[in-house]
Amino acid sequence: METILFPFAEYYWFYAGFLAFVLLMLALDLGVFHRSAHEVSIKEATVWSAVWVTLALLFNVGIYYYAAWKFPQDERLMAIPGFNPEAAATAVGLEYLTGYIVEKALSVDNIFVFVMVFAYFAVPKIYQHRVLFYGILGALIFRAIFIGAGSWLMQFHWVIYVFGAFLIITGIKMMLVPDKEIDPEKNFLIRLFKKFVPVTPEYHGQKFFVRINKIVYATPLFVALLFIELTDIIFAVDSVPAIFAITKEPFIVFTSNIFAILGLRAMYFMLAGAVDKFYLLKYGLSVVLIFVGLKMVWLNDAFGGKFPIGYSLGFIGLTIAISVVVSLMFPRKIENELS
Repeated sequence: METILFPFAEYYWFYAGFLAFVLLMLALDLGVFHRSAHEVSIKEATVWSAVWVTLALLFNVGIYYYAAWKFPQDERLMAIPGFNPEAAATAVGLEYLTGYIVEKALSVDNIFVFVMVFAYFAVPKIYQHRVLFYGILGALIFRAIFIGAGSWLMQFHWVIYVFGAFLIITGIKMMLVPDKEIDPEKNFLIRLFKKFVPVTPEYHGQKFFVRINKIVYATPLFVALLFIELTDIIFAVDSVPAIFAITKEPFIVFTSNIFAILGLRAMYFMLAGAVDKFYLLKYGLSVVLIFVGLKMVWLNDAFGGKFPIGYSLGFIGLTIAISVVVSLMFPRKIENELS
């Protein structure tokens, strides 16, 4: 079993500080910058995307320098035969960056879903940010739960092979099975919700619930939010094991995952109109999932316990970049016919 570099008992204050920062940023987002509902422009979304990516990369640099300073002073780690604090700090930095890139790339699937859900429910653009804000807030909570469960399960060696096999099967399925149209009305939980909670046929501004004749109704805005939450839980089943394939450090998994999710809203408003152009990205992502699955079940053992993180970062980054570039170089024939 690998040594945990950031055990929770010693670094609980790291988690607390990181969560306090996330909550502060979310409070500023909704309470200051988006206090009044408005349609998010591409320019505004691009600025916010740049802000979130910059913060994520600054954290990456910070965690590397902290590890480079702290590890040589940690008696527990230095007592481990052959432990190299400089190599460990470099690995921490690269694992965070790789996990962030993987989660950021997988988030594009979320954007496809956002586009279809908002179109299906005809959500006015002025209220889409509000739906995504609470959707992301819920996603943060569920991701924390999934990561906590995953870090506990990873104590059992056989779970590594289960996660790896699951990622390989998911990658193959993503590559071979065509995308299906979204129909929330066929979702069991949505139908169950509507049986117990009446839903208004029309929107009531940005409200999720309204009281009419002393009866509480959900609005279509809340149903859209509920469906987005449900789909994110499904996506988390793929993305969390994928990052555990990169690193066994719960703190690195948690922070890279959360930073990627925090920038998801801005990325949606920036790319929503052009997301269909990246039609080959799903194949790039499927290759990435198969690769990280193979890393868990075979490559780590083949390379003496851990596949070099630098190679992983290079392969994943190159695969995603190629799928994006080729999508833009060779657009779909349908796009050419419509233009």
